Amino acid sequence: MTGSRARPLLRRGLALAGLLLFLLFALVLGVGVGAVPVPAGEAVRALLGLSDNPVLTELRLPRVLGGALVGAALALSGAAFQGLFRNPLADPYLMGSASGAALGVTVYAVLVGALSPAFAQHAVFSGLPFSATFAGFLGALLAVGLTLVLAGGTARTHDLVLAGVVVGSVFTGLTTYLMLQDADRVRAVFAYTLGNLAFMGWPGVRALFLFVLLAFPLFLFGRVLNALALGEEVARSLGLPLEALKLLLIALVALLTAAAVAQAGIIGFVGLITPHLLRRLLGEDYRVLLPASFLGGAAFLVLADLLARTLTRPAELPVGVVTTLLGGPFFLYLMWRGRGRA
Repeated sequence: MTGSRARPLLRRGLALAGLLLFLLFALVLGVGVGAVPVPAGEAVRALLGLSDNPVLTELRLPRVLGGALVGAALALSGAAFQGLFRNPLADPYLMGSASGAALGVTVYAVLVGALSPAFAQHAVFSGLPFSATFAGFLGALLAVGLTLVLAGGTARTHDLVLAGVVVGSVFTGLTTYLMLQDADRVRAVFAYTLGNLAFMGWPGVRALFLFVLLAFPLFLFGRVLNALALGEEVARSLGLPLEALKLLLIALVALLTAAAVAQAGIIGFVGLITPHLLRRLLGEDYRVLLPASFLGGAAFLVLADLLARTLTRPAELPVGVVTTLLGGPFFLYLMWRGRGRA
């Protein structure tokens, strides 16, 4: 390998190692900071499974690890969607798949009568994390399918985002209607739909971990997304079975989105902000951008949840409120920059 080829690889390897260290720092900070301060050494012991402090092992640790998995899933999904649709504004929130997953989970919970006891115990869907995620998966696929039909395909970028917003809004309205049927617990349900990690428990963490493992093949799509960035004709000329790969990628992203939404509600803009920031640092190569988004999204949501827990202490904000306050201006900046280039 020549020196000119080795240098970019070394630089990207160092960047990924730096992101991993940043994630570990965020995890220690997330475990250590809260209503009960914990020394850094005790936080590290908790992360290594060596602590017997119930505040850490039963409350803070599952929340922090669950938040990291949710952030990783959403950021990886956003990077994959942006590459697939060649649209810098695509993410699970704006493409409607997050709202579709929320509707699927809610319909399932209403049908099996699990909504009331789940919220009464402050552990959303803890008794049905796997089946709820499957219902969310179907809802996410339905939302992405409707978005593509309304937009007339993937080629018209602005129509795609507009269709995704419309589908997401309609699905959110249906979810709200169903949840309002359980009027006695509207406040808790409303906090969940805003995106909230306060409900996260060990069953949710285990379910998330399983579905992230199932979506592992998504990391192998870097070469496909790099080829798509050059245009579909170029990608087909390389002998790639493009239609089958697109369907598989959409299914994997829908599965990841559903797993995240089933446990934490709708947390917007993680899949938009993280890949964009990392693309500016690391370039457009999706073989690097996909794992980088996974690590960066995990760290981003852990730190965002830390803000949600401490900004209005002793009260807490839903983490979805924090990501929306950060993501809204960022989205406007991207639109303004795109208009300037046009």
